[in-house]
Amino acid sequence: MQLPTLKSIDVKNKTVLVRLDLNVPMQAGRVTDDARLKRTLPTLQYLIAEHAKVVILSHFGRPEGKVDLSMSLAPLVNILSEALWDRPVGFSPDCIGNTAKLAVENAKHGDVLLMENLRFHPQEEANDADFAAKLASLGDVYVNDAFSCSHRAHASIVGLNAHIPSVAGLLMQEEVEALESIFTNPKRPLAAVVGGSKVSSKLELLDNLAAKVDKLLIGGAMANTFLHALGYSVGTSLCETDMKATALRIIESAKKAGCEIVLPVDAVVAGKLKKHAASQVVSIDAIPADAMMLDMGPRSILYMAQVLEQCHTVVWNGPVGAFETAPFDASTVTLARMVAGLTRAGSVHSVAGGGDTVSALSHAGLDKEFSYLSTAGGAFLEWLEGKELPGVAALMAGSGESGIRKSGS
Repeated sequence: MQLPTLKSIDVKNKTVLVRLDLNVPMQAGRVTDDARLKRTLPTLQYLIAEHAKVVILSHFGRPEGKVDLSMSLAPLVNILSEALWDRPVGFSPDCIGNTAKLAVENAKHGDVLLMENLRFHPQEEANDADFAAKLASLGDVYVNDAFSCSHRAHASIVGLNAHIPSVAGLLMQEEVEALESIFTNPKRPLAAVVGGSKVSSKLELLDNLAAKVDKLLIGGAMANTFLHALGYSVGTSLCETDMKATALRIIESAKKAGCEIVLPVDAVVAGKLKKHAASQVVSIDAIPADAMMLDMGPRSILYMAQVLEQCHTVVWNGPVGAFETAPFDASTVTLARMVAGLTRAGSVHSVAGGGDTVSALSHAGLDKEFSYLSTAGGAFLEWLEGKELPGVAALMAGSGESGIRKSGS
């Protein structure tokens, strides 16, 4: 069954509930990173053009089922209004009940209305059926445009499709199609670049990738654990010594699947992680006992660049060095620039995602240079792990009603 999409359904003059992820970083009432918010605008603009009454549902922070005005969505009203070219945005101080119903009834078609934080109600995260029904009663159509939340089986993500026609928003559709392109008949060789600090946090990811990709490039502190497992001394580097057997198992399973694991051959080491700390480049077999690996060295960068040049599809999750602290951002920035260049040349299809990955690519000025950059963190990771995302599965399962599909769709 195909993913039901926004443009396949009649939303003209309908009241449309749109689940967005507005859990954006804020300071002093201002959004400090509006990338995720901006990516939601095409869906909102489409609905406005269709003269729909747009009712936005979202969460913010972790209020744990209680009203906490420090996590109110109210400050986002003006920010959303500005993003929509100063279109007025209404606000309801609750997302269910008489207050919510009156706010929706008083809004006009073509208006945008933001509802208060879903997570002020404990029933949201508990996936309470009655809560989902109350949300659904506010609208005619449900649009999930929050791929980044779709790994959560929460009421606003998986419950509404039982009551009203439900479809994927434009961003959700974009995300699913981009991620499907990685494993559904990708142009090979297919490479995965995986970084980060812990093997334990990405164990399922590594297992899944080792069975599906041709080249698995591992960097960051995660590589330290693999090097330790292979018998190298890693000094004071961050390393999960208890994951030695697991790392060896992944190496062996990759070999059986025909996947080449590529690890650093040299490293930039320092006594401590500190900006512009005194550092040196050493071979992997010469890590000083009192030093830690904080980035890959130039031979590793060249080696991995040569591997990536042979590939036609690249998926990236996680920085391959301590990129937040100069000069330990060199390998992440250099390899990212190289993949971006191959993407521009048309020789590589590149997809990247995950919070740290997005930050690293933004740091390198390359957040618009990959074929696709996902807005999701946990959902992106779980998709790469081969898991079914509840929000996507709910849409694929079909809607409680189907009477307002566009003709011919």
